[in-house]
Amino acid sequence: MTGGGAGDTAQLLAQARAWLDQDPDPETRDELETLIVAAEAGSSEAVADLHSRFDERLAFGTAGLRGEIAAGPNRMNRVLVAQAAAGFGRWLLEHAEGGATPSVVIGYDGRKNSDVFARDTAELMAGAGIRAILLPRLLPTPVLAFAVRHLAASAGVMVTASHNPPNDNGYKVYLGGDDHGSQIVPPTDGEIAAHILDVARGSVGDLPRSDRYEVAGEDVVEAYVEATSAVAVGDGPRDAVRFVYTAMHGVGWRTAHEVFSRAGFSEPVPVTAQLEPDPAFPTVAFPNPEEPGAMDLSFAAAREAGVDLVIANDPDADRLAVAVPDATSDAGFRRLSGNEVGALLGWRAAELAVAAGGDGGAVGTLACSIVSSPALSAVARAYGLDFADTLTGFKWVSRAPGLVYGYEEALGYLVNPETVRDKDGISAAVAFLDLAADLAARGATIADRLDEFAERFGFFASDQISLRVAELSRIGEIMQALRSTPPDRLGDVRVTRIDDLRDGFGSLPPSDVLRIHLEDGSRVMVRPSGTEPKLKIYIDASSDEGTLEERRTTATARVAALTEAMRALTS
Repeated sequence: MTGGGAGDTAQLLAQARAWLDQDPDPETRDELETLIVAAEAGSSEAVADLHSRFDERLAFGTAGLRGEIAAGPNRMNRVLVAQAAAGFGRWLLEHAEGGATPSVVIGYDGRKNSDVFARDTAELMAGAGIRAILLPRLLPTPVLAFAVRHLAASAGVMVTASHNPPNDNGYKVYLGGDDHGSQIVPPTDGEIAAHILDVARGSVGDLPRSDRYEVAGEDVVEAYVEATSAVAVGDGPRDAVRFVYTAMHGVGWRTAHEVFSRAGFSEPVPVTAQLEPDPAFPTVAFPNPEEPGAMDLSFAAAREAGVDLVIANDPDADRLAVAVPDATSDAGFRRLSGNEVGALLGWRAAELAVAAGGDGGAVGTLACSIVSSPALSAVARAYGLDFADTLTGFKWVSRAPGLVYGYEEALGYLVNPETVRDKDGISAAVAFLDLAADLAARGATIADRLDEFAERFGFFASDQISLRVAELSRIGEIMQALRSTPPDRLGDVRVTRIDDLRDGFGSLPPSDVLRIHLEDGSRVMVRPSGTEPKLKIYIDASSDEGTLEERRTTATARVAALTEAMRALTS
């Protein structure tokens, strides 16, 4: 709803004034007051803006909260965060076992207001009678995920918007105990959301606060550094691989540098302009290493230094991007896809599982999201390991029974599930550098290892279409059309089966996803984006016949044909 009569506008203005009365932030108060004055003066633009902020509220789901920093319930701000903290606190008290005092550890990154939102959370949790522990400084998301288990906390909160645009922030929630520090999943998210809505019926100014929260010592960070450096287990000389590192204006550098040093890797060549936290992200249009141009400064530094690899973390360091030398690229380097990195780290995990199993053989599970490459399942079969595909998000990947390794194609990797039950771009970097060092010891490179993978397991090709829409209803229309009139062919290849996950499928919970299987073994996944007005289409094909070049040509051609067919089908 973006408009209405005088009564509708009066009600809207009453909502806005009630919000204004409880907002402790001068910046968002001034912004909202200006809008109210303009709306009262008859500005249709101001009224529309208020509707955008007040007709809905940011949904608290399995990813917590995430949105633009501004006034109103449909934005990220101190009022919304206070409501979320108080609501989550009530849930924790409600679920405390045997009357025990629940505990929560709170972390924050370098984004705008992250420290403010974290401190508000600590004060409100403490005011509710919950033991609140604030991490000592801005730190990567995986340190918070680690701290939930390390401190045996009931829960964790991380204030971050990961790789979202600069003016966004977010609120991620983790659970300890039997959840082992994983992010929340249904029905917990709905239960917490109900408590938040109950809190929102009153004023956050009436919520009890206390400054009697704890601030964790640096020993928590030291424990993370020690555990993460231990991910390097190879025999190769670890200082043989030279690499560039970028923190993408985020919080990864200080912690990652300590980990790399402790693990014995060579001193990284830093991308100086992107090394320190800066909420403005001045050198990138979008602070996501997947985005075109985001790694240009890294490539320039890599060319100048003549290194073997580029290692990039996103702003909260829970994702990892890797680039390798490529003479055919104008940049001199090529960023590996998430599926390529995921497959190589999965192969490494399988070999480690075999070594750990001894005469009893490999034991454990390799897991990835359903939209990630089938390559990992091929590795699991070859090594006699269990394989699990899950819904997208590490809240699901991390919960696979017997997990020894998990990943998803959006640059997320979980290499040490006994330490961190979330994606971790720093421990994944350690595992990848360890692999590169072992390869270097026998005169091989990452590019050689990719070829070895294709020769052993087959060549796996992938592509992705992100169909951005002007109206969200268009996504529903496309999904409905695919369901009501399913294709029997895509290009020249016959469709053999379509799995509709809307009501759940096998062990998978319900999700708005279609999985299309084709006669040649190829696969297409279609789902709405969970965070943007996009329809996302994932295309995978493979070949294990013929020479390496023949396998590459066949799989790549199949993906290209399917991409063209899906663009035509959804246009």
